[in-house]
Amino acid sequence: MTEVALLNLAPPPAATRAGTVAGERFLVLDSWRGICALLVALFHFPTTSMISQSAFVGGSYLFVDFFFVLSGFVITSSYGSRLGEPGELGRFALVRFGRIYPLHLLMLAAFVAFEAVRLVLPALHGTGAAPFTGGFDLKSLVANLLLLQGMGVEDHLSWNAPSWSISAEFFTYLLFAGVVFATGRRAWIWFVAAAVTAPFFLLAFSTRHMDVSFDFGFIRCLYGFSLGALLAWFQHDSIAEARQAQAGGAWRVAWTLAELAMIAVIGMFVSVAGTNDAGIAAPVVFALALYLFAHEGGLISALLRSRPMLLLGSLSYSIYMVHIFVQARMINAGGLIERKLGLGIVGDMTLRGDQVTGFGIGSPWIGFVALAAMLIAVIIVSWLTWRFVEMPALAWFRRLSKRI
Repeated sequence: MTEVALLNLAPPPAATRAGTVAGERFLVLDSWRGICALLVALFHFPTTSMISQSAFVGGSYLFVDFFFVLSGFVITSSYGSRLGEPGELGRFALVRFGRIYPLHLLMLAAFVAFEAVRLVLPALHGTGAAPFTGGFDLKSLVANLLLLQGMGVEDHLSWNAPSWSISAEFFTYLLFAGVVFATGRRAWIWFVAAAVTAPFFLLAFSTRHMDVSFDFGFIRCLYGFSLGALLAWFQHDSIAEARQAQAGGAWRVAWTLAELAMIAVIGMFVSVAGTNDAGIAAPVVFALALYLFAHEGGLISALLRSRPMLLLGSLSYSIYMVHIFVQARMINAGGLIERKLGLGIVGDMTLRGDQVTGFGIGSPWIGFVALAAMLIAVIIVSWLTWRFVEMPALAWFRRLSKRI
């Protein structure tokens, strides 16, 4: 299975450019990040339930492109006017590395440990490839350790498969910083060039178009990131001003209707475009959604600012990075139970045209229960990795960056 990422023609003056609105934070977009992470997790979990079999979940790999667009928006908002000195480049790279690598390394270690356990316990071999072969070979491990697994050096998904996107994103961060440092207020020209050429490149050279990862993942990331960067470069301050102007709530009904319409558009687009060339428009659709929800004007935004949704947003990176490991171990456990009891819990099935091992062979309801259990387990594990790995590591790297 494949991975399973302006009318104003000149930027505002540097003093008022993206990222300079004091204390500005787009909380609703954080919540959206958490929702998208869970949808990607649903896409990767094979069951016979109607949810897993739906066209919407089948196209939910496209929500990786929401991450790329949002990253471009957030990074440009925060750093668009702060990368004028070599020291700032070093600090930026170090903090971004500290944001993604510690959890990536932990999950790699978890996968390596499980392969080692499979090596000494034949009962865990199952019907798949032998330990440390296939997507878990040592050559691919080196690429993953170097964050190269999404840069076209591999010919397959490997180890913690979704991590191809953080590989692509890290090198996009570095390219962004280099462009802004070298070109300053003209950086937007390069963003336009990337946003225009990347989709044509994917259409021309990829047989799967937006469903790319280890091969053209960097181009896919650059496409979405550049759109988000352009949105921040030209519209960040106007969004902030509009949010302050609408504080009285007179436009709440209109914004709510617009938010509901946008959700409907996303649902229909993902359901229809996930299996054809139309998916190439995903970053554009998500950029429009980001622009709308950044205003936080409707009742849907009010719901997304609730504490549970904000917590989900905080856990989004952990959800994205741990879900494959949790899912695989659930399938391992279900397979062991199935061999002992034969209850139709786990078995071979066809999902989106691929032969996979998943839950609910005996009944779709078993698949539904397994799916709910998976989401709960992923959220619990994600909280642990967020609390004890992500945040402490990021704080350490930030302290280190201040010494540069």
